[in-house]
Amino acid sequence: MKKFEAITPKTLDSLRNDYLNDSQFTVVRNALTESPLEKISKRFESKCDNPDLFSINIKTLPVSDQQHSGRCWLFSSMTLLREIIAKKYKIKDQFELSQNYIAFYDKLEKINYFLETMIAEADTDLNSETMRYLLKTAIGDGGQWDMMVSLVKKYGICPKTAMPETFQSSNTAAMNRILNRRLRKFVADSKKVHELIELQPLKDECLKECYSLLCNCFGVPPKTFTFEYYDSKDKYHAYYDVTPLEMYEKYLGVDLDEYIGIINGPTKDKPFYQTYTVKYLGNVAGTANEVFFLNLPMNDFKDLILKQLKDNELVWFGCDCSKDADRSAGLWDDQSFNYPDTLKMKLDMSKEDMLDTRESAMNHAMVLTGVNLVKNKPTRWKIENSWGEKSGLKGYYIASDSWFDKYVFEAVVHRRYLNKKQLAAAKKKPIVLDPWDPFGSLAD
Repeated sequence: MKKFEAITPKTLDSLRNDYLNDSQFTVVRNALTESPLEKISKRFESKCDNPDLFSINIKTLPVSDQQHSGRCWLFSSMTLLREIIAKKYKIKDQFELSQNYIAFYDKLEKINYFLETMIAEADTDLNSETMRYLLKTAIGDGGQWDMMVSLVKKYGICPKTAMPETFQSSNTAAMNRILNRRLRKFVADSKKVHELIELQPLKDECLKECYSLLCNCFGVPPKTFTFEYYDSKDKYHAYYDVTPLEMYEKYLGVDLDEYIGIINGPTKDKPFYQTYTVKYLGNVAGTANEVFFLNLPMNDFKDLILKQLKDNELVWFGCDCSKDADRSAGLWDDQSFNYPDTLKMKLDMSKEDMLDTRESAMNHAMVLTGVNLVKNKPTRWKIENSWGEKSGLKGYYIASDSWFDKYVFEAVVHRRYLNKKQLAAAKKKPIVLDPWDPFGSLAD
């Protein structure tokens, strides 16, 4: 191993002199004493290049608001499903599926999944790479599309009126801290027993306590409810004693297994036209719907998304929303901020390098509701977010196509849009990625 080199006085003097002799840094330093870095680096042209106009613009019901929680993947997927129901029944005005209902069971299933994982790893040293990762992460609010599918197929869905938000469901940090402390206590206690059979009573006790906490925080999920709404002609409709599974199977009436997760991961360890899954990434134990991706080149990736949008269907997708975000303008554009010229720094990285070095990965899920096409090529995309109407452009955002190329990693499309080559690739046995792989990150 090479010996570390220290910063010497000579090096420090050289750095100082070079900096002081550059007049641009004087201007930048003075500006930054009074202004945010984003403001002095913002490009005016970016907003002009991305107007709020789209050649394909799918009309949707009012946006939802995940508040102070990491449930974007559930909010965005419930938005997609509610639009199918709203279109089917011509529902007018505000209508949402209960994000709280599906989040309750997500938490319960994640707790069980974690406990089962720890039992499976009972003989693994706590200082191993796998255990360090699992214990650091424990459970949170985030997730993936296939995790939602597992929940809906098992527990169904219900209107928000049947299980509305609570303070705790909208502000999950404190509850998550308590849950994870209890789960880590289970792990600590499990290391003190000598027989695998002794772990079951510890698990049962932990699961019971966590279930009670979830009921205290989220409420008790309904077994039946009334599905009621006004249609486009202001006529009232009501369906009584509906179960959550009936709401999924009958009133939604869509086979979620017909949708497939696609990714664009241009890294050397992930060949295109190959499927992938991630070890220990899931929520519902024993489900057939493990997290599953088909890796495609960006041209294929976009083509499938465009096919679905052209059919007037929304598209669930995952991205890195932290990069080049101008929330006041409701805009994601990699040309919004000119940090390299402002700061005289080399900051350009390829998507491959960003994934390999953990500079970027998916951290947020939203819904594509439109796109602007010029000669059948996208120039900008319309996004429905789940940060409420006070965010962005009344809850909607615009993404430039170049930003899309860099920071969109996942999407979900119906299998009917895949061509023969893609369908054949989707049948391949998935390669299992390490739990800490960038594509194991959760949207929250």
